Amino acid sequence: MDKLARLPSERPQDGVRATLEFVFSMHPSSTMMSVAAAEAAVPQKKGALITHEALTLASNLLSKPPKAVSPETWYAGISPQLLGLLDGGEGPELVKAAAYVIGFGILGTKEFGAPGTAGWKFFAEPMLHHIKPPPGASKDSVVDADGVINLSRGQIVVSPENLVTALRRLQSLVVAHPNPGLCKRLLTPLLLPLWALASWPDAKETACEPALSLMKIFLQITASPNLVATLIRNLGYLGGYDKQNPEWVYDGVNGGQIAIVDLRRALRASAPPIIPQGIDQKISKLFEVITLTYSDGDLSTIFLQLLKKWLKSTADSKGLGIKIEQADEEDAVTQLTEMKTLRAMMEKFPEKLAAQPKHILDLAAQLLAAPGEALDGNDEVTGVTLSLLNMVITAPGFQKSHVDPETLRLIESSLDTLSRSSTDASPTATNLRLLLLYRDEIDPDAPTTTAPTDRQVEDRKAYNLAVSYITAADSPPPVRSEGLNLISKLVAARSPALDIPGILVLLATLIADSDEYIYLRIIKLYTLLCNGHPRSVLRDLTDHFVDAKEKHAVDTRLRFGEAILQVIQRMGETFTGGLAEETGHGLLSVAGRRGHRPKTEARQARDTKTQERKEKEAEEAWGGEMPDMSDTMTAEEKLRNEVLEQIVQGWESQRGMEDVRVRTSALSVLGAAVEVNVAGLGQQVVTAAVDLSVAVLQLEREVEKGILRRAAAAFVLSFLNALQKADESGQGLGFGFGPRAQEDVLRTLRYVVDTDEDGLVVEHAREAVAGLEEWQAIKLLPIGRNQQLVFGGGLTRLAGLDINPERSAAATSAAENPTRVRIEEIE
Repeated sequence: MDKLARLPSERPQDGVRATLEFVFSMHPSSTMMSVAAAEAAVPQKKGALITHEALTLASNLLSKPPKAVSPETWYAGISPQLLGLLDGGEGPELVKAAAYVIGFGILGTKEFGAPGTAGWKFFAEPMLHHIKPPPGASKDSVVDADGVINLSRGQIVVSPENLVTALRRLQSLVVAHPNPGLCKRLLTPLLLPLWALASWPDAKETACEPALSLMKIFLQITASPNLVATLIRNLGYLGGYDKQNPEWVYDGVNGGQIAIVDLRRALRASAPPIIPQGIDQKISKLFEVITLTYSDGDLSTIFLQLLKKWLKSTADSKGLGIKIEQADEEDAVTQLTEMKTLRAMMEKFPEKLAAQPKHILDLAAQLLAAPGEALDGNDEVTGVTLSLLNMVITAPGFQKSHVDPETLRLIESSLDTLSRSSTDASPTATNLRLLLLYRDEIDPDAPTTTAPTDRQVEDRKAYNLAVSYITAADSPPPVRSEGLNLISKLVAARSPALDIPGILVLLATLIADSDEYIYLRIIKLYTLLCNGHPRSVLRDLTDHFVDAKEKHAVDTRLRFGEAILQVIQRMGETFTGGLAEETGHGLLSVAGRRGHRPKTEARQARDTKTQERKEKEAEEAWGGEMPDMSDTMTAEEKLRNEVLEQIVQGWESQRGMEDVRVRTSALSVLGAAVEVNVAGLGQQVVTAAVDLSVAVLQLEREVEKGILRRAAAAFVLSFLNALQKADESGQGLGFGFGPRAQEDVLRTLRYVVDTDEDGLVVEHAREAVAGLEEWQAIKLLPIGRNQQLVFGGGLTRLAGLDINPERSAAATSAAENPTRVRIEEIE
């Protein structure tokens, strides 16, 4: 065992891959899912059909060091192999597997994934340090094409190849298996380096595309306007930690490829200054990024921050008393950048800047009410203020009743003063004063609404942002996961901004996602929604699970079944009444033997004809019957694959019948529902479910129906557990389990134990027999006045037989001679 545990690290070429493929090929869930008709005789390669259970097991094997090996030694051995799998050379499935092991098993844990630990050192730092080198990193001289060392460019810290490799590996880790928390930890220190690479003048450079993708992901999952302010202040960032004298910069070498060079060793002393044309190009790139990743409200916040800084600098130069907070003095390039950004925002999307009218009106009132030269009609500040007022007042949906009365009074007073002045701004002020005065009368038929609170505005903004993250066509998995996280927070807070029908439609679409992390989050979100909207959630899930219109694939329906199970368990005793009966009937209709799906039957007929045509064409091309390509397999392996192929093909239940896997899921959910609240389901549903289980055990004896018979035997056991729980608690069910029904069930179970060839079916049936016999014995014991079974007091009374062990023992010990034995006949 010790040698096997060390195998991944002691085989540097393929130890990790061999371990992954071994687990994926031998895990039961992967084995059953991978044996389809086309793959029955082909072993799995490159992680084909990896299940979540197998992936979790593989992650546990690789992420935790053996007891006899230190974390440093273990991770030093497996990190090159796992990071190499992120490159994609072994296939996309193994990229996902490696990302899961690194992201969740190692870096996702506090013990090994925190900065300073062995996991962080061997998995995070090799990528981060090739994008943003630490101080004192090793360097190589820049060599020109003719072999001459170019001292003017300094020494290479990170080569172009290593830089691109680190970016692509980081992108694979972030996207393949989304972990928003880990994504923030990895990308937070790389914001400026990613921006420098994403805004590189030559956008076709290989390092630009992954850097831009990572930057968009980080901005979307973080969604903080302060990050954009940081980018604007560092628009010309080229590298290093010291802004004035950077230790290293990104520079073009060997024909324009981006590398990281040590600037302090070069002949030039500082980074090249950014020119105005470069500012315009970077501002355009910045707008391209933030308009795709930020909402209108965030853009408005960013605009207000820049506007306040510009107004502060203008007011300070004129000695005006405007109270606007301002950071420390910044260099001229930063001020020029902020001014150009502010002007470009007002020109490109003025309608987006009115997303926060309250803040703009407050700022305008403060500016117009400022003493002195602020009311000079020729002043630039006044012109900008009037433009902002016009933008807000003319926006659709603006109502004076939503404006703070004091703010409205200050604005109207200031506009009146400006309109009577002999300045260039007088006509504009007059028009704005009249427009503000009669704004609510322009459209008298418009409905009058109550002004939303700040909380409602924020919730609506978060909801819209979450929906945009989820529904965007090019949205990567971490961004979609962050959108689901935003919706989960709103659901937990029971925000009125939620559109419940819209969310249910959205979740029903996303649950078909192939990424386990996404659809597992969807199922969890259903359980959160059922707290406030149980009827809507459960009905929607049942409709999709029944799938009367045959729109969903089998895997999607199974996920809906899992969601129904967790919702019912979450509801507990509230799962009762008409909703429980409706859900029970829906599950029974799926689990029954008479379900027919005409569209599925037509599709199966088309697939059969297509397969027959392909086989005929292959035989014609071969000139006879196709040879068997599985000669290298043993007879035992061939037999095993034939049996598995028969099982998998039998699951589809030809001739349009309901899929066996879906029927099994429905019967399993019914068993869980019975244990949750058997009384809530009602007599009709429970009786029909018991009859169905007995019929399945008696009639559906095919080998491919083994999973269905397991579910049927498990349902009987769940039903007995529910009955025993009801007896112990004294709960009245309103129906019983009569002697004749008990005998039928017991006879069927014993028959299954003696004849069934499926080991799990026999085991479940044997447990059900033992449970039923025990329940029958318990029913013979008396019930106390408090409806509690009499346990722990010894044998006192059985039905039809009066026994008092204490009195008998006392009489026997007191008598010197044994008394005559009395035999009594009872029924």
